[in-house]
Amino acid sequence: MRVARSLVVVALLPLFAACQLLDGQRESASHVGQTRMQGQLTAADGKLVFQPCQEQRQLVVNDVGGTSILQEAATLADEQGKLFADVRGKVAGDRLDLTQLYRVERSGTACDDPNFKLLILRTTGHGPEWNVKVSGKGMVIDREGQPPLAVPYIEDQLGDGRFNLSSEANNQRIELWVAPQRCVDSNTGSVQHMSAELRIDGQVQRGCGYFGGSRND
Repeated sequence: MRVARSLVVVALLPLFAACQLLDGQRESASHVGQTRMQGQLTAADGKLVFQPCQEQRQLVVNDVGGTSILQEAATLADEQGKLFADVRGKVAGDRLDLTQLYRVERSGTACDDPNFKLLILRTTGHGPEWNVKVSGKGMVIDREGQPPLAVPYIEDQLGDGRFNLSSEANNQRIELWVAPQRCVDSNTGSVQHMSAELRIDGQVQRGCGYFGGSRND
């Protein structure tokens, strides 16, 4: 289903029956044997330790993917030295061989986010504030000073991990361009694994993004 020029339209919530455009649970060949996990990062004895959400086990991080997570964590760490991280890797005993970093941020509540598993993609930006939540039921756009806008969309794969989500609902041309690129949130300092650009009727706003729990890339 994840092919160039996908022309399947995702239903508009709540006006149309939902259908799934993106096969979020299909595991790519490069991810075999690996697990995506969210949890807390803590520095201890010169090492970075990862504790998965709602678990007691602690895993020493071995950055085999060259994600620079140690440097990112050192930059973001609060006074308690604790951070939230969304990562992918292979667990080997008490070690996490980390291959991909989706995001790292200061947060004490991210493990309890009820919407994470439902989302395919989330993007945010500032000046003015905006965010887009993408799920199997559509794309919801929130912009400062305007009511939320729910629209159907089509996905266009562009190669090299880049893709575009677009809609022409409500007599508006809406495009969300996403590329795999380290992106730092200008307000919070959080690091996310994708850059994003929202275009509505020619107006361009830029920000960062990450895959939600419904997309297993």
